[in-house]
Amino acid sequence: MSGQILENIEIKSVVPKKRQDLLKWYGWGYKDSEFVTKDRMIYFTSPRYLVSANAKLENFKKFIDSLFNVEIGNVLEFPMTEIKLKPIDYPEPILVDDFVIGLKNLKLDYSLDGEDRMIRSHGQTINEIYDLRYGNFKRIPDIVLWPINHEEVIKIVQLANDNDVVLIVFGGGTSVSGAIHCPQDEKRSIAVLDTSQMNKLLWLNKENLTACFESGVVGQDLERVLNEHNFTLGHEPDSIELSTLGGWVATRASGMKKNLYGNIEDIVLNVKVVTCKGVYDQKFTGPHKNIGPSLDDLIFGSEGTLGVITEVEVKIRPFPKVRRYGSIVFPNFSYGIKYLREIAKRRCQPASIRLIDNDQFQFGQALKIDEGAMASFTNELKKFLLTKVKGYDWTEIAIATILFEGGLEEVDRQEKLVYSVAKEFYGLNSGSKNGEKGYVLTYVIAYIRDFGLDCGMVAESFETSVPWTKCEILCDNVKLTIREECRKHKIKYFYTSTRVTQTYDAGACVYIYFGFQFSVPGFKIENPLEVYHKIEEAARDVILATGGSISHHHGVGKLRKKWYKQSVSPVGIDLYKAIKLELDPKNIFACDNFLMPEDKIDFVGITSKL
Repeated sequence: MSGQILENIEIKSVVPKKRQDLLKWYGWGYKDSEFVTKDRMIYFTSPRYLVSANAKLENFKKFIDSLFNVEIGNVLEFPMTEIKLKPIDYPEPILVDDFVIGLKNLKLDYSLDGEDRMIRSHGQTINEIYDLRYGNFKRIPDIVLWPINHEEVIKIVQLANDNDVVLIVFGGGTSVSGAIHCPQDEKRSIAVLDTSQMNKLLWLNKENLTACFESGVVGQDLERVLNEHNFTLGHEPDSIELSTLGGWVATRASGMKKNLYGNIEDIVLNVKVVTCKGVYDQKFTGPHKNIGPSLDDLIFGSEGTLGVITEVEVKIRPFPKVRRYGSIVFPNFSYGIKYLREIAKRRCQPASIRLIDNDQFQFGQALKIDEGAMASFTNELKKFLLTKVKGYDWTEIAIATILFEGGLEEVDRQEKLVYSVAKEFYGLNSGSKNGEKGYVLTYVIAYIRDFGLDCGMVAESFETSVPWTKCEILCDNVKLTIREECRKHKIKYFYTSTRVTQTYDAGACVYIYFGFQFSVPGFKIENPLEVYHKIEEAARDVILATGGSISHHHGVGKLRKKWYKQSVSPVGIDLYKAIKLELDPKNIFACDNFLMPEDKIDFVGITSKL
């Protein structure tokens, strides 16, 4: 093919086949990266995220001490439970002999090891990690499969369909919707299909600016191989270090640089999917097509319920010549939202622009390390000029962090316009260093969730999509609801903040961060997860009542299926059920996502009639 420069390139993955050699089994991310306490001080153990390895985080300690009434380093009532993972601790696998014999005859790679099964039984929701730590999992998968290409997936799906074995597709394991959580009441044998060994670049065409990857390629590996040839995909979700291309499609993902490169459905040209009825694969992959209803939309957001995504053709872009960070400080969150609205209206958004409220700003300030007397003096001088000269209230200000990408002239023009518009909303340029740190801070936040569990705190984030006219009031209403719910449950120490992360013509994506302490002297919540979910559900009800969606890009999964019918209507439920029955009549892809018990399909009754 003209313009084709690469074919069948093996990509060395950052994540090994034995994930536990690199990644934590009990929380988020790398084993060498976590917040720890020592001698009544907090440290972060890795230099990966612009945080000096093992540097004292004195400001963070003070922030935690004051906010949660905890003195770090003292004996805590709820330290992390030490779970010793030994083979004897795992449930015995439920196996179908003919299925296992079929795997052997076809020379397909699999494992019955308990640890391999356990670490692929869940995603990264707070309840999954909590249950892992406290040994509350009743059911884990029975076998792990590692196909190496599309053809092997076809064999596995056929084998599972013939033997009534459940298939759960596992990519990067970063799901925060409960979508890949092993169904706890499933009686059939459960096989996890791990796509990690399907990570080749199948081809790249420099003239068409297109490429095709296998679905198991990890985001940072995909970017690395494209960057080596001066290209980029530009899709950069918070989970890019560990999440996979197939997972992005299955969850209809969005990235931090959406403004420039688009969401995943804007980037993907074609997907190849193995279902129990055969392979779905459109033959035409040009820039735009009209071939009836968009069947691709059945796959985007399907969350592993219809089949296995094996190959994905994507648009790529030349690697940007200029990459520049920036930041803007506003008198308050309201001015910041109005500014984002104006930027979106003029369609001059940089690659990434995200606004954090004052609560999250103070949180980010707390993560700064001591950079010496001169840096400290400079920061205090900036604070003085901002508060005393400009008259901004330190407890009200909001910050927008910015990333510009493109050609030199393009970035210069965009930067000038973005800062010029900011002045209309009393926004002040606060420098590139703050912008870069704010951008990278996103990767660190996930580790803080696990540190909170170590210290007897439950914390999580959730997101929504909302029209511009409801954006500010939604943020206010959700924070107010969380405060009221905490009072109702007699929770004294809690934290909540909001962030506007992606902007569109008609609205924006809003993140809500929330956590509370479930053990303080004289007060202890025995069922913290149950209480957390009651509070989050109350917040979600307010989100929907205010005009927000059940999710912007995390997906529905099991956590949000309570609101699925409300979001898509009863007709939408019937359409999904019809599609599910057509493609998977035996419910082999039994993730238990989307449908509440009253809407479940009677697969047993239907199968008996076939």
